Amino acid sequence: MPSPSPERDPRIEWRSAAEGRSRFVEFFAERGHTVVPSASLVPAGDQTLLFTNSGMVQFKDVLSGVEQRSYTRAVDYQRCLRVAGKHNDFEEVGRTPRHHTLFEMLGNWSFGDYFKREAIHWAWDFLTRDLGIPGERLAATVYTTDDLAHAVWQDEIGLPPERLVRWGDFPNGDEKNWWRMAETGPCGPCSEIHFDRGAEFSEGEFCIPDHSETCPRWLEVWNLVFMEFELHADRSLTALPAPGVDTGMGLERIASVVQQVPTNYDTDLFAPIHARMRELLGHDPDAFEQERFSYQVIADHSRAVTFLIGDGVTPSNEGRGYVCRRILRRAVRHGRLLGRTKPFLAETAEVVIDTMGEAYPHLVEGESAILAAIAREEAQFIRTLEAGTNLLEEALIPLTSEARVIGRQAEALPEDAPVLPGDVAFKLHDTYGFPIDLTVELAAEYGVRVDRAGFERALEEQRERSRSGKKADLRRQAEQAQLYEAVRAQSGDTTFLGYETTSAETTVVAILRDGLEYETLEAKGDAELRTEPTAAAEVVLDQTPFYPEGGGQIGDRGVLRVGGDGADGAVVFEVEDTQRVAGTQQAGLIVHRGTLRGALAVGDTLTAEVDPERRAHTMRNHTGTHVLHRALRNVVGERAKQAGSLVTPDYLRFDFPFDRALTDEEKRSIEDEVRRIVRDDRPVTIEYLPMAEAIERGADAFFDEKYGETVRTIRVQDYSFELCGGTHCRASGQIGSFVITGERSIGSGTRRIEALTGAGADAYLRDKVAVLERAAEAAGANTPEALPDRIAALQAELKEARRKLREGGGAAVAAPKPSALRDRVETFDGVSIVTLAAPFESPDAMKGYAKDLRSALGANVVALALDADEPQVFVTADETAVAKGISAGELVKVAVGPIDGKGGGRPEMAQGRGTKREGVEAAMAAVRAATREAVTRRE
Repeated sequence: MPSPSPERDPRIEWRSAAEGRSRFVEFFAERGHTVVPSASLVPAGDQTLLFTNSGMVQFKDVLSGVEQRSYTRAVDYQRCLRVAGKHNDFEEVGRTPRHHTLFEMLGNWSFGDYFKREAIHWAWDFLTRDLGIPGERLAATVYTTDDLAHAVWQDEIGLPPERLVRWGDFPNGDEKNWWRMAETGPCGPCSEIHFDRGAEFSEGEFCIPDHSETCPRWLEVWNLVFMEFELHADRSLTALPAPGVDTGMGLERIASVVQQVPTNYDTDLFAPIHARMRELLGHDPDAFEQERFSYQVIADHSRAVTFLIGDGVTPSNEGRGYVCRRILRRAVRHGRLLGRTKPFLAETAEVVIDTMGEAYPHLVEGESAILAAIAREEAQFIRTLEAGTNLLEEALIPLTSEARVIGRQAEALPEDAPVLPGDVAFKLHDTYGFPIDLTVELAAEYGVRVDRAGFERALEEQRERSRSGKKADLRRQAEQAQLYEAVRAQSGDTTFLGYETTSAETTVVAILRDGLEYETLEAKGDAELRTEPTAAAEVVLDQTPFYPEGGGQIGDRGVLRVGGDGADGAVVFEVEDTQRVAGTQQAGLIVHRGTLRGALAVGDTLTAEVDPERRAHTMRNHTGTHVLHRALRNVVGERAKQAGSLVTPDYLRFDFPFDRALTDEEKRSIEDEVRRIVRDDRPVTIEYLPMAEAIERGADAFFDEKYGETVRTIRVQDYSFELCGGTHCRASGQIGSFVITGERSIGSGTRRIEALTGAGADAYLRDKVAVLERAAEAAGANTPEALPDRIAALQAELKEARRKLREGGGAAVAAPKPSALRDRVETFDGVSIVTLAAPFESPDAMKGYAKDLRSALGANVVALALDADEPQVFVTADETAVAKGISAGELVKVAVGPIDGKGGGRPEMAQGRGTKREGVEAAMAAVRAATREAVTRRE
């Protein structure tokens, strides 16, 4: 049923959501706030979150004091996604008027600047003056002991007592009107602003603002968070030196208020999507209201999928990609519930881009790639549904003799109806992605119930297995993170020197091992086994030339020396990896992981020495990656933006969104262009710029990287310009050589290039030439250039030899003439079968021979095996055989066992292949036995 419509208030002026968004930003910009762009849905540099789920995510380091910015006031509108963890609205989407996966959060921020009084006054002014919402329709809640906020609302704003409520008791576990970032860290009281939708929405006399979670009369529209305390592990609170403000107002909610509609789904953010679906389905308004749940799911999920793919998250079977796939498939499922079996999501996504493109121009820029990815995934899921339906029907048919009744509901089935086991339903769900509700629906049409309890048990067992492993990992990670933060608080950030040098004098500030901190640590060996003294450890230095892994580039390796004069000192620690474990990529704690070779103490002075050759190889590959990126986009188009990379000393890897394999010509063109830039020996320059200026100048930035206000840019003269914190060559000529070694798919709509530069590329090409020379020698060609002609001549000779064999010159090994097999025909209850294993010229020749056998002998079943190093089987069954229960597909499944293979097919024709040549005769014997058994069983 549709939600009741609120009584229209002529004092509230209708505004589009786009107007509300832009006016919010303007309002706070006029009050000295810096306008900050929306961050990606993929949290940059934050491994604790799957998605950006609130407006504060991009300001997390600022709020916690880790990062300093040039401004103390900010305003933004942030795209957010809530589908996992604590903030998971996925299952509620479509069922309620307010829940969404994707939503927009409008926010204004103070970082040690203004506080409660200004935040409350500005919020009130914006709602009542800019949006025209009558003050008597607004109420506020404050934290129980927040007397200052209460006084501002009561004495300065003038809210009457009946519309001003105290709420929450944090020390005793009631966290209403209290906000905290995590188990420890900045926190503080909140003040929520609620809109009165009208007395007609009341649910009893107790419907007051502090019951807005359950009473539909009061709608929370804005939350003002006042961060003034530091929460400690023992839940004690201390005052922050610089209190701040973090506010959040959902655009969808405030749009429903000013547009005076009953639900968020009735605003102009969703209505155009509904309209497009109605066009596709031919539904009138009444039909829409009857199917509102599915319409709302589709509208919400269309937005989520569009934004996810726009931010580089493509559907896959793991991580963020799995969430994207799950959302998309749920939308497709609801389309089928509405009767839409053809693809439709690209249509609704196009509406999303039309609606949101002005505020989020990256959607317009990536429109073709977004729509292509959606269409591709939807088509794949439709195929999955069809395959899953066939598998489900195979499981259902043995359970019932009833005819299928389209549209029969599970609720209408009798209590004693047959039951599909829960583990079968779970396997369809887990292995094939077949939705459980579709399983229930289809089973009901066959008169079969589904053991939902069994399904839920299997699902919960899988979740518990996953949770138990994750909990242990998370616990270890949390303990390690606390240790790193403690070291950082004590010693400060590590100064990185690696852009200027690969060797530097430094001081040990911390030694860590197995989650503990040591003042001294000494490696010990085993005297009896005569092993050298070693110990795995982590060393923190006050400054370091070692590059910590980041931006796709792996960490440096090298040594720490003590005593002597630099390189003459004894190696006391071998650095095997370098990581930045706390802070940001621009500033934080760097640890050197590796093997202790002697004794080390906090305060020791060392020489830190990066492996220079390894660093040089890494630099070639990193600069080569930048040049490859630009060459790739020049050849195949700008949509091939970086979606991930790995830079090592040995090779480089580059991922990009693309819906097909690169052609050989395209790969050659990319290689040619990279090599041209290498030959040009163009200067590679580094420049630090404000982020906004770098983007304005055309620098490429990537969704999964976290950038500060000032960014480091790498420019290959007149060619490539990217934001990057990695180490690079001084000129493109230092890249040396370049060769693409592989290009492949790594998931739906994503491709991967692997390549080599420098000495690695030279060695690769040298090996290729050597292989070619050996092949020419083996084939009898005078030169490698003559090899193609020599191969063609050998192929002609082989073809002629095979022809002679077929004509009888090799009767000992060739397949006999079909008429010669008449005495091998066996008959079982009217079904005749002939089998043969022979070294056919090719699989196609084997299939042609099967046709000849049937014509010559009239056999109902023909089974052949290709006697070769990679054996194959081929079986055909005519109408008579099929009518008597014989299936070529089932016979092939029997035949591939002896040859260690796989296969299948239709009842009339099937094939398979294996790896065990010596099993071909046994395979044919198995087919004969299975045919006899099938006929006997039918009798």
